[in-house]
Amino acid sequence: MAAVTSESLAAVLREQARTLESADLAVADELFGAVDVLDSSSALRRSLTDPAREPDERTSVVRGLFGEKVAPTTLTLLEALVSKRFSRDRDLADSVETLAVTVVAQQAEADGLDGLERLETQLLAFRRTVGSSHEVQRALTEPQAGAEALSTLASRLSPDAGAEARLLIDRAVVAPRGLRPEALVERFAEQVAARQSRWIARVTVAQELDADRRERLRAGLDRYFGRELKLDVVVDPEVVGGIRVQVGDEVVDSTISAKVDDLQRRLAG
Repeated sequence: MAAVTSESLAAVLREQARTLESADLAVADELFGAVDVLDSSSALRRSLTDPAREPDERTSVVRGLFGEKVAPTTLTLLEALVSKRFSRDRDLADSVETLAVTVVAQQAEADGLDGLERLETQLLAFRRTVGSSHEVQRALTEPQAGAEALSTLASRLSPDAGAEARLLIDRAVVAPRGLRPEALVERFAEQVAARQSRWIARVTVAQELDADRRERLRAGLDRYFGRELKLDVVVDPEVVGGIRVQVGDEVVDSTISAKVDDLQRRLAG
């Protein structure tokens, strides 16, 4: 995505965090339905991304189109998106899709990192199954195949998929948006994998930690970040001393090398 679109999507994810947390799989399904509507009409996409129109005008169009058809949570998320700016009109549908996958991932995340890893594993297992068979690939891209037949075939190919994976897999085979179904499933899996970084604390230290120090560090980080984290500890003598922790986009750096770098920047500035 171009910079303007990425910034708009990031803003909605940040500003609507609580709304997304309250959403369920039904909301994700409605968001995917909105993607279908947007994909079907270039005129609608242009109308909802026209920078010459005020945000209130664009949200009014969304309310008129979806207000009686979707849950209030879904409508709130759609209104939040169309109030932002986009680099291209097609980016709006892509952003709605991202919100839908985010909702699905958050449902899996109710079981913490294990839930996200399970969802990613189930998606990638489906991708591998489809990718290993030309016959299956042809069946999933058969132009005459109906949505029910495609969903039935996908279910047979992924019998162990949970509700979250089932929704994403069905979406990929029924409405692949110009991609091969397995390619869209892989894109979904990449989004889920990116979300896992919120649960992994990448810790860089100068010396190896013994079991007691590692456990005290883990407990302290769990309290600091407010969730149970999985430690990924790397020993790097160049940090000199202290500790560097990264969880998702958040970094806590108390190493001596970081302090020296900061001092050098101050002196140079």
